[in-house]
Amino acid sequence: MIFMNRNEFLKLLALTPLAMVSMKLNEFGLLARDMSLTEKMPVLFLGHGSPMNAIDENEFVAGFRNIAHKIQKPKAILCVSAHWETNGTFVTAMDNPRTIHDFGGFPKELYQVQYPAPGDPALAKETQSIISKANVELDDKWGLDHGAWSVIKHLYPNADVPVIQLSIDRTQNANYHYELAKEIASLRDKGILIIGSGNMVHNLGLVAWNRMKDDDYAFDWAKEAGQKMKDFILDGDHMRLVNYQNEGKAFELAIPTPEHYLPLIYTLGLQGKNEQVELFNDKAVAGSLTMTSIKIDKA
Repeated sequence: MIFMNRNEFLKLLALTPLAMVSMKLNEFGLLARDMSLTEKMPVLFLGHGSPMNAIDENEFVAGFRNIAHKIQKPKAILCVSAHWETNGTFVTAMDNPRTIHDFGGFPKELYQVQYPAPGDPALAKETQSIISKANVELDDKWGLDHGAWSVIKHLYPNADVPVIQLSIDRTQNANYHYELAKEIASLRDKGILIIGSGNMVHNLGLVAWNRMKDDDYAFDWAKEAGQKMKDFILDGDHMRLVNYQNEGKAFELAIPTPEHYLPLIYTLGLQGKNEQVELFNDKAVAGSLTMTSIKIDKA
């Protein structure tokens, strides 16, 4: 592999015919990113909880802001959100993704929130090119759903970091997603922050609405499942989490459908050897949800 420094690249560019210099901006961005490896970025799993966390001031959004202060600012973000399920695998590739308000019954103030982070078509194409496990298609219609923008806005409130989303193929099992995550691990060396956004324990059908304001309130099954999940994560026992259907009734109640759980599987699939896990926002909400979030980084 041949490497050149910035000055050498600029000299080469000066000698390049005008037709080649007029390459699309996103193609130039891809070339520049390939040449500019950085310190390996961490990986985050963010328990996003209610969409109201986008505008509320609470300990969880404070936790999101605090974790952003612990890491270097990324060149771009790739987010795997619980709220973009597809048949097949897609990656957003538009220049200016729209802010999607994919929820109902909330105050009008929430629907007025915009998060105008730019997209990154070059990163989308790069992601497409490095994944061999799936036929990844570029998407120009989706945008940023609330699983992405409602948490990223607390990390980078100026919306000055490009964001793309990678969809969750609803037709595939957890092991498929775990292995697919490994194929995008190289992006971490190029300044890309990869975020999984969901909730480890997520059963909206059993929410105790009358206990919404109770601090760290969880049903017994939610406590059991949440604790086992954390134990497996801290022990590096990923296969128990990938094969979560074998873990009994508590896991069955904690994961009635997989979409909020699979972003965690992506995050774990990106964990490198000897990397450490930090838990934060480690509390339950309304009996059947947990906000537990993790940061994976070098030891």
